[in-house]
Amino acid sequence: MKLRTLSILSAPLLAGSFPASAGDLNAVVLEQVRQMPDGGGYATTREAHAALSSSVQPGAGSVAIQAAKARPSYCSGATYLVFLKTLHAAEKQGIVPPLGDAWASLAPKSSPDGVGIWGRWNANGPGASRLFHELALGRNFTSYAEARPGDFMKIFWSDAVGKNERGHLVVFLGEEENDGVPHVRFWSSNKPHGYGEKSVPKSKIARAIFSRLETPANIRNLAGIPKRDEYLAGLLTRESSFAEALRQSGVAAP
Repeated sequence: MKLRTLSILSAPLLAGSFPASAGDLNAVVLEQVRQMPDGGGYATTREAHAALSSSVQPGAGSVAIQAAKARPSYCSGATYLVFLKTLHAAEKQGIVPPLGDAWASLAPKSSPDGVGIWGRWNANGPGASRLFHELALGRNFTSYAEARPGDFMKIFWSDAVGKNERGHLVVFLGEEENDGVPHVRFWSSNKPHGYGEKSVPKSKIARAIFSRLETPANIRNLAGIPKRDEYLAGLLTRESSFAEALRQSGVAAP
């Protein structure tokens, strides 16, 4: 196996800690992935969402995140926990100012697709990248050559975007070759194991959008965006296109 991009599971990374700086939030993202539970099963049931909701408890201007409670899990919930844990770590390290009461709006609630922060992240189509674009949290792009471990990644298994899509929201870990076949390695909640790494042939991925967290302090501007994102909300019942998904994410078509 030939690894083209550094994997989180390489021994040197596991042996130490990931350096954090205001200019490199990917290291903070990877540290949160390393601290996540393993397994727990995959499900998209009410039980799984209730478990996710119970794992994030805002209060008194702060938040308690207990990812071990969020089992079974699913991909958008798993990556959202990593996103929240990254914001929390950046807050504690002084990379972002205290988020205070904003934590109440960040907690995963029973929000319809496109409504609120969690409703955007959990939506069909480019939910996470649309949120990154709306709040200027970081750059969205499609090039594997630019991707780095710790980027969030929306995988589209087919060209469909919207009500008929087959997608997966993950944390990108790198590219590798298995028996001469190019693969993409990522972390998420995956069928059937739940939390953990997975490597798939690159040829199975029809499209992908990467989102790199660069300016997390902008999450404080969440009150300035509409409560409901009409584009994402509409993807429950209509088809979009990858070109439209890119426009909505602030990415020029390749």
